[in-house]
Amino acid sequence: MANVLKVNEQNTIQQLAAQGWSGRRIARALNVDRKTVRRYLQAAAKSPTISTPGQSGSPPAQTTGAELVTAALEAEAGRPSYCASHHARIEAKLEEGLSAQRIYQDLVAEVGFSGSYQSVKRYVRQLRDQQPERVWRIEVQPGEEVQIDFGTGAPVIDGDGRRRRPWVLRVVLSFSRKAYSEAVFQQTTENLIRCLENAFRAFGGVSKTVNLDNLRAAVQNPDWCDPELNAKLLSFCRHYGCALLPCRPYTPEHKGKTENGIRYLKGNALRGRTFTTLSAENEHLRHWEKTVADLRIHGTTRKQVAALFGQEQKALLPLPPDLFPCFQEGQRTVHRDSYVEVDKAYYTVPPEYIGQQVWVRWDSREVRIFNQRWEQLKLHAHLPPGQFDQVLGLGGGHGPLERQLDYWLKRAEELGHPIGQWSRAVLERKGPIGLRSIMGLVGLTEQHSFKTVNDACASALSRGVWRLRDVKALLEQRQREIQTHLAFAQSHPLIRNLTEYGLFIQNKTP
Repeated sequence: MANVLKVNEQNTIQQLAAQGWSGRRIARALNVDRKTVRRYLQAAAKSPTISTPGQSGSPPAQTTGAELVTAALEAEAGRPSYCASHHARIEAKLEEGLSAQRIYQDLVAEVGFSGSYQSVKRYVRQLRDQQPERVWRIEVQPGEEVQIDFGTGAPVIDGDGRRRRPWVLRVVLSFSRKAYSEAVFQQTTENLIRCLENAFRAFGGVSKTVNLDNLRAAVQNPDWCDPELNAKLLSFCRHYGCALLPCRPYTPEHKGKTENGIRYLKGNALRGRTFTTLSAENEHLRHWEKTVADLRIHGTTRKQVAALFGQEQKALLPLPPDLFPCFQEGQRTVHRDSYVEVDKAYYTVPPEYIGQQVWVRWDSREVRIFNQRWEQLKLHAHLPPGQFDQVLGLGGGHGPLERQLDYWLKRAEELGHPIGQWSRAVLERKGPIGLRSIMGLVGLTEQHSFKTVNDACASALSRGVWRLRDVKALLEQRQREIQTHLAFAQSHPLIRNLTEYGLFIQNKTP
């Protein structure tokens, strides 16, 4: 049977919970099971009045609820923590900014601490509650700072029902709270640079500094004094004339304007929405920024965002004349089919480089291929994953079958009327398989003259033969006739016998 508490004990549980006590703390102070405390708290949430069977008609004769609360506090206060004897040491480590885990490790190593990590964690929490760290508010001048951060966007569900959750980069000017938002599927360095570049172009100017979290795409090694920043992002900042200032790790209050801006975007622009494409979500964000976010009266500045941005825009740095050339590069081995793979798409390379190493440089717009001497071999437009820049169609030609048929018929007709007429007649009788006969017929012109091939096709038309081998047989027959006509004469009055030349040579030789 479940443990049944008296009414005053039930009320004590409710009062302690109202003061923010956890279930574990209440159970320890009242010396009851945690499950019992949880059961009465759940019952209190459903009904404001809790009664105990058989005792609802008589008032409790034992300790009142207020007295139980006081007793619980005294009981908890009278049970010293294992950490109390190390108070000064723990407090000094807290001032150094160490975490509870690190403090526990140091206590074990330095003084042979026998308590648990949980006891150190609770003690550190109490000290922090007693000595909260003050957070100063930071405000900047117009054009001084822009704050950026990623937040989750609205789901993108394509026509096949595949669901993807993009990221939204929100760029907020700290003075006016004017913002730019753009959704991407990956937090890559190039996506970060392109989104920030689009934001500057949308603002019509550049802020002096960029305040951002320690994103993996931006910061390689977080450090407050000497952070190791991404080289491409630093080049981007030099191109636009701004400075990159990462905030301290695990201190979101250092970029509170974009943190609040992301919460506002999620709750107002994206909650409850889905989109069929990423571009549709970005189009919605652009419209929402212009018609909703810019027209609101900001809760802190008490001014309209668009009006305040009109003042800040004058203080922004001018935009450079050209975009930042952001790219990636690496080595690739040319496949046997003369393709190289870049971003899961395939691009052709001249066939003489099959099996060799080439350099590839690409961005979101184009792909450039270089040899080992950095001489450009090919320039391609960037393709979606799984696509090829050039492929052959059915039968080894270019494009669909209909286009190949038209192409080879046109070539045959350009070689002569009989060739074109025979080719068209072959297609009418054989269908698509006749394409091979036409390709073979065109190839015969590389070995024979146009007139000879046309004569053979005219003969084939007159005889009603529609096989390429028959045309070849007619060509061979025609060749034999020409050779017979041009055969050399074996005797002639002007031609002397060879024996006479031999006697002449013997007589003239000493």
